[in-house]
Amino acid sequence: MKRAGLTRGGFYNHFASKDELYAETVRSFITCNPFDLGKAFSTAAEPSPRELARMLVDLYLSDATLADIDHHCPLIALPSDVARAGLKPRAAYTALVESLHHVFFSAFLASDRDAKRKALLIVSLCVGGMVIARTTDDRQLRKTLRTAAREEALSLLDR
Repeated sequence: MKRAGLTRGGFYNHFASKDELYAETVRSFITCNPFDLGKAFSTAAEPSPRELARMLVDLYLSDATLADIDHHCPLIALPSDVARAGLKPRAAYTALVESLHHVFFSAFLASDRDAKRKALLIVSLCVGGMVIARTTDDRQLRKTLRTAAREEALSLLDR
């Protein structure tokens, strides 16, 4: 706050409540990209929706994401906190889940009647795999959990 030239009171006056501040913080991840996918593209050509989905699975469950505690997605970092929060933070979290779901849903053909379910499964595998991996102290278990989640998510994209 000091570097921004604001006092705590001055900052908090921009929000009607603590829940509104929390919701806005979570919502900010919808418009920014914590994984910086732009750096992951090796060519100038934009990836197809399926390629983008595969890249996101790989990045979401990567060693780098596991190690980067300071810049992780709120879907990984905040589930228990948001579950206890008010309606505004939960609505913002829901929008973030829907945004991630949309990336995976877009990877499937319009004719795939199971696309919605598959996309939700991939969201669950990515978020759940990383949440559980981050909460264990067993290095091998962390790796095995993420590998299993990644393999299953990628196999869903290939079906």
